[in-house]
Formats: sequence, structure tokens, C-alpha cells
Amino acid sequence: MILSCQSIRKAFGEKVILRDASFHIEEHEKAALIGNNGAGKTTLLRMIVGELSPDSGSVVLSHDKTLGYLAQYQDIRGRHTIYEELLTTKQHILDMENRMRAMELEMKHSQGEELEQLMNAYTRLTHAFEQENGYAYKSELTGVLKGLGFPEEDFSKQIETLSGGQKTRVALGKLLVSRPDILLLDEPTNHLDMSSITWLETFLMNYPGAVLIVSHDRYFLDRVVTKVIEIENGDLLTFSGNYSAFAGKKALIRDAQYKAYLNQQREIKHQEAVIAKLKSFNREKSIRRAESREKMLDKIQRLDKPAEIQDRMRLALEPRFVSGNDVLFVDELSKSFPGQTLFTRISFQIRRGERVALIGNNGTGKTTLLKILNDLLPADAGSFTLGSKVQIGYYDQEHHVLHSDKTLFQEISDTYPTLTETEIRNMLAAFLFTGDDVFKEISSLSGGERGRVSLAKLMLSEANFLILDEPTNHLDIASKEILEEALNSYTGTVLYVSHDRYFINRTATRILDLTNQTLVNYIGDYDYYLEKKEEFTEKYAPSRTQAGAADQISESRLSWQQKKEEQARARKRENDLKKTEQRIDALETRDREIDETLLLPEVCTDVERCTQLSLEKADIARELDELYEKWEELA
Repeated sequence: MILSCQSIRKAFGEKVILRDASFHIEEHEKAALIGNNGAGKTTLLRMIVGELSPDSGSVVLSHDKTLGYLAQYQDIRGRHTIYEELLTTKQHILDMENRMRAMELEMKHSQGEELEQLMNAYTRLTHAFEQENGYAYKSELTGVLKGLGFPEEDFSKQIETLSGGQKTRVALGKLLVSRPDILLLDEPTNHLDMSSITWLETFLMNYPGAVLIVSHDRYFLDRVVTKVIEIENGDLLTFSGNYSAFAGKKALIRDAQYKAYLNQQREIKHQEAVIAKLKSFNREKSIRRAESREKMLDKIQRLDKPAEIQDRMRLALEPRFVSGNDVLFVDELSKSFPGQTLFTRISFQIRRGERVALIGNNGTGKTTLLKILNDLLPADAGSFTLGSKVQIGYYDQEHHVLHSDKTLFQEISDTYPTLTETEIRNMLAAFLFTGDDVFKEISSLSGGERGRVSLAKLMLSEANFLILDEPTNHLDIASKEILEEALNSYTGTVLYVSHDRYFINRTATRILDLTNQTLVNYIGDYDYYLEKKEEFTEKYAPSRTQAGAADQISESRLSWQQKKEEQARARKRENDLKKTEQRIDALETRDREIDETLLLPEVCTDVERCTQLSLEKADIARELDELYEKWEELA
């Protein structure tokens, strides 16, 4: 055991954050700390690292073990470059290297016993240097920086010129290369694109130390962790397995708790009814029996009603009217900024009922494309057309659709003037804004609160084509699940940008990957995209180093419809191949069963039964011949 928290209690005023919270982390263990926003996850991490003190209880880190902590927000200062900042974690290696060089010079001018002593010391030092990965520390730093999304040309950038997100990535890099015995990571996937998150998953899965992660990225947690620690209403529960295993167990526990509560309530009401009836007889004997039952009832340890997640949004999306079948048609759209080409001559179409995820690395132009489709930015070339009766509802990750000088109430009432005060208050209450909260100014809200206001406006719009830019940002896991359910039951059409792979897997019917300045289409969910990414990218969006000019010209001439049809044919071929193999397997199994049956004494003497089985065997042989031929064509 490397870390132990025992009976931790923490309250801020009357609000209890943690009560009697206990858990432990074993060496090499990968664990997740989850809970709704405000549940106390970051508070618990800060108590573990000593930034806050618990009201009671203890935090114990094993002797001689080191701990590293990544907070959500980093403000690294100084005149170092990005590479130099990571290099500070290797100062002990640099010192060893300098001593080795100095000893090499000394040995040139030494003789006899002095030389022998130097050589022995040099051997010990080089062994220690090798143990510390001294010969490969430069490639280690480079690998971590590239893995976190920094190209080599950025290595020389000054720290003071970086954005907040870039500084957090640098801080994460420093922490990873310093390799403490236990890593505490608070939302480590924030500010990382998908390829960087995938790299971080692999790094942490192979990390020799222990890891405790706070994250809302369920796909990330599914791949990395083997234990989930949940904070709910001040209580702490531990579950073995990844996030999906936790979600299944949690649902069973909640269901069992609710059934136990209902059963106890029924029993209590029954006993109260019996007591009332006994008292109504108004006889000494019946009154004594009633009093005896009352004492027994008082001794019952009453179960609290399970929390019905009253702090969850209530979201129901439904279009006012149905659009035409063709919702959006984009034709050879291009967009560049000075010194940067985002995309060139991209074409695609979206039909009614589709839920299309637009993905790609940071800086590829996803948000720009959504802004073009909402007429917030002009395209350099190309065009797009909306279908019949299409009404757009736009969710902007920067929430420019909100007016910072207005209150929440004014924001809704000015946009939808026909709503009554009661209707506005009910709508805001569904998004967790109650009482005087409705008179807060938009400018005073957190990112998560602004996101909820934007979702409330989107729900009221009754649009039939939703365009969403990072809708899950700042939402906790419970709220993400509500949004997933709302989108999956929505009868309109959805185009969204997201880095949340679990969310994409749950909601997308199609994926568009913006890569190498073009779009690659995947008719499936995120798992299908991962399976086909390398093959499709090489085929439909080769980088300049992968393909010559002639290949690029021919590729640009291949229409979007052709690409889409070819991929659909490929997927149909794969499905047909799988079905053919399953049918062959079933027939071969049946053929063997017939052979075994024909050998049975009671069957081989039954002429009619033998004839039936022989005819069936002949039919199987004919069908297998056809299936083998079909399999060869498909394979």
C-alpha cells in the first residue's frame, strides 16, 4: 500500500464535503476518483498533497515514496523554453554527466593507484547514470513533448508566451518525466486532443508507479483504471474494475437500495395502520399491544430515501417540425488563415436523423467549419446548402450566443418573449438554476453554468438541426449521460464537435475526421473509427509525405458520394463475409452431427430416418459448395 486515507472529514461552513471517507491505493494501482461537480474530488486531492487540512482523519503516504500532483490550472513562470522546463527534472542526470566528463579528463592525466581509483569511481558512476536512463533522457523528453501535442518547432518557445492550456500540458510533461511513485492527476485530458489522449492512456497503462485520476473522460477511465472511488453526497464508495464496470454495479446497487427503501416504507405504513386499528378498539389489552408495536417501530433503523439525483439536469430535445430528408449539402468548401490552410475543397452531406460527430486534432478547423455553417465566418471557396424546412440550433463552446450583461432571466425572456415568468423559472430550474440564481448576470457564471444556460436556450429553440461545439465541456458524468439520452431520443439531425470519445461512441451514427486538410467519412461509431482509421486515412487523406502530387489530384477528383458509397460497400462486404463464415460454421457442425447420428444403432436400422438424414446431408453439401465459393469472392 502506497497511500492511505482514513476517516477523512471536511466541511466548509454547514456544507459537509466528506464524512468518514476512507480508501487506499496499492503500489502500481491505477484508480479513478469520480463524482458530480462540487462533490469534493479536487478538495480530497488537495488534502492528500497537504494544500488543505482535513477537519479530522489522516492521510498517510508510505515512507520514502514520492508524490506528484497536477492541478487543473497551471501558471508556470520563468524564461525557460518548453524543452528547458522539462529538462529541469533531469538536473541530477545532468550533474552526473558533468562529473563523468570531468573524471574522463582527470583520467588522461592520472597514473597508478590514483588512475585505478578514478576508474572504479567512473564505473560506479556510469552504472548509476545508466540506471537513471541517462543515455536516453533526451529522447524521453522529446517523446513526452511530442506525445502531448508539441511539435519540435515549439520546443524553443518561451514559457511566458504560452496559453493556459499549453502551460498545463508542459506541467503534465514535467510530472510524467519526473516519474514519482504516485501520480495525482486532476483532469489530465483537458487541453489534449484525441491523439495526445490516446498517447497518455498508453503511457499511464505502462507507468510503473501508482496513479489516482480525477476525470470526466469515461473512455479514458475505461482504458486506464482498474478501481473506481466515488464521492456521492459526502460518502465514499470503492468499486473494482473500470468505469463501465462501476456504472453497471452502481445501477444495481441504486436499484437494490430503492427497493429496500420501498419495502421498508410499506412495512412501516402497515405497522402504523395496525397500531391505529388496535388503538381504535380502546381496550386495555389492545392499547398495550399497540404500544408494544410502537416501541418495535421506534427501534427500526430507518433507511434514507436514495438520492434521486436532484442535482441532475432535465433535458428533453424535440424539433417543432420535421425537416426534409436532405438536411445539409457542403460542396468543395475551403478555408485558410494567413500562414495556415485548414481545409481544402471538402464535400459532404447530412441526411435527416443522422448524428454526425466531427473530430480531428486541435487546430484542424472543426470549430471554424461549424462557424461557417452558422454564417459566423465566410468560406474562402465552395458553398453549402440547407435542406427544406431546416431550422438550426447552435451551441457555441465559447457561448457567444449569450449576452454577458444580461441576467439569466433576461437572457431567456428576451430570446423567447412569449414565455411567462413561471415557464422561464421552471425551465431554468430544470437546469439547476433556482431562486435568486435566475437574477445572476451571465458574466458572473462559471464555464459549466454558461454551458447549462446555452443548453436551456437550445432546448427552447425546438430546432430540427442541432450544431453543437464541444457540448460536454464542463459537464460532469451524470449530466453527460443525460445529454446522451436526450440526443439519442431526438428525432431531428445532429452535427457536433467533441473530444469525448465515450460520448461519441454512445451517440454518433457517423464520424467525419478532419485530417490532412480534408474529410474522411466513417459510417459507424468511435470504435469503428479506431479500427479503420489507419486504412482510411492512408486511402482518402494521405499526407504530403505519403502521396505524390498526382495521387493528390486524383484523390481531390474523387467525389464525396463516391467515397461514401465505396466505404458503405466495404462495410457491407465485411458484414456479408462474417455472416457467410457463421453459416458455414453452422452447416459444418450440423454435417458432423448427422454423421454421428447415422452411426447410432437405433438410427442405422431405421430406413426412413436414414433417408431423411442422407437427404439433409446432400442439401448441406450443395449449400456449402455455394458458400465456399461466395467466401472466396468476399475474402
